[in-house]
Amino acid sequence: MSSLRLYRIIKTFLQFGLDELIPSHMLPWYAKLMRFTLFWLRNKHKNKPEALRLRLAIESLGPVFVKFGQMLSTRRDLLPDDFAKELALLQDQVPAFDGELAKAIVLDAIGEETFNQHFNHFDTQPLASASIAQVHTATLIQDGQPIEVVLKVLRPNITKTIVADVKVMSLFAGIVAKFLPDGKRLRPKEVVNEYRKTIIDELDLNREAANATLLNHNFSQGRASDSVLYVPKVYSEFSHINVMVMERIYGIGVGEIETLQQLGVDMKSLAERGVEVFFTQVFRDSFFHADMHPGNVFVDATNPEDPTWIAIDFGICGTLNREDKRYLAENFVAFFNRDYRKVAELHVDSGWVPSNTSVDEFEFAIRTVCEPIFNKPLAEISFGQVLVSLFNTARRFNMEVQPQLVLLQKTLLYIEGLGRQLYPQLDLWQTAKPFLENWVKEQMGVKAVFKKIKENLPFWNEKLPEMPDLVYDYLKTGRKGHEQQTQLINQLKEQQSKQHKQLILTIIFGAIMISLTLFFK
Repeated sequence: MSSLRLYRIIKTFLQFGLDELIPSHMLPWYAKLMRFTLFWLRNKHKNKPEALRLRLAIESLGPVFVKFGQMLSTRRDLLPDDFAKELALLQDQVPAFDGELAKAIVLDAIGEETFNQHFNHFDTQPLASASIAQVHTATLIQDGQPIEVVLKVLRPNITKTIVADVKVMSLFAGIVAKFLPDGKRLRPKEVVNEYRKTIIDELDLNREAANATLLNHNFSQGRASDSVLYVPKVYSEFSHINVMVMERIYGIGVGEIETLQQLGVDMKSLAERGVEVFFTQVFRDSFFHADMHPGNVFVDATNPEDPTWIAIDFGICGTLNREDKRYLAENFVAFFNRDYRKVAELHVDSGWVPSNTSVDEFEFAIRTVCEPIFNKPLAEISFGQVLVSLFNTARRFNMEVQPQLVLLQKTLLYIEGLGRQLYPQLDLWQTAKPFLENWVKEQMGVKAVFKKIKENLPFWNEKLPEMPDLVYDYLKTGRKGHEQQTQLINQLKEQQSKQHKQLILTIIFGAIMISLTLFFK
């Protein structure tokens, strides 16, 4: 870790008065002494609110901290509302690095001969620039046909910068956890670890290419029902850890509301399809794009009455196992049906809250939070606030944060924001309820039983001829195990008998010694 970088970070924190977030009585004497010795680094923004000062400090520290702030803004369960709203304003606007250097990185990764053979154009002027990578347009020749593509190129030396900054974040997380009054509840170390895993994954473009390929397969345009989402094709044969080649897409940013309205796009249908995209990824495919903020989502408005979502940037994707998915779906359905008793029981059954939790009390607490939100348009509902209230309620009942659900919660918050922008009257609950009820029915109904039998038939067919031998071995092992168990019990009984005799002799000997002592006293 560069000492100069550490100094700059500390200087920024002090000049924005972030040390004031930790009460003076919580600081040890050596921290107060160090703060006093740095007397020239005073708070230069005393007239600004604390949340604003935090955002400005993060922006001044550069892209790695900005990306961390963006991630932190989705954790409304951990932050006060004013801090979450302020961090949500963070913009990842990073100056581009030299285009010729980007081309040199591409040539080194793909190979100059291969590049010249398959590409006949590379625009050194970047199409877009972000904190970890920037994008350049190019022309790929396949089967004699030109194809417009984009090449995503990692910034040079970005890995070293990120590793160094994450170490500094871990250092400050430890300080916050130890000295901030709410430090333990905020779990800053776990948050930084979560961020570290996420951002390290983004540094491997082979991983992103694989994510995009899987999403493309899941939403193949060959299935008419999946025309709700388009995923650009990735040319994996040219992709490497620091370079990714992908089909170039043309669309309208999902945040360009006026443009979409001028084109006559069916905003209600578009918003409902966003909800459908989310729940399809989670409950049908168990694999979802976990970074669907407005910068990564576009709209194909070729047919305004039948708009299609387009997703890019697949560095962050999430998965759910079968059990979590089932519990989650049943929880959603129970919420939609206002069956708060079922919600409470599911939380206990899943182990998300301790087994000794009072279901009656938990049910009443959930009802208090959730009942007011139903039968309202999305414009009047802040799902983020609902999550905050639910998390606060859950903490009262010692519910631990479920790491596998963090990305899911973040993605759902993004969907809420997009839905509110596109069609404020959208009823999120009524849109999602039929989808989830159908999924639960498919997973737990008669069809699900026959499907499971069908899936296991090849395994059973393979093992069936072995069944007689397996039964014989089991019985033989059981008889042998029973004999060994009987022998062990007899040994324990014999040992216990010896110990019992020794204990009696010890008591008798002790009594004799006490009697002799009293007699000769």
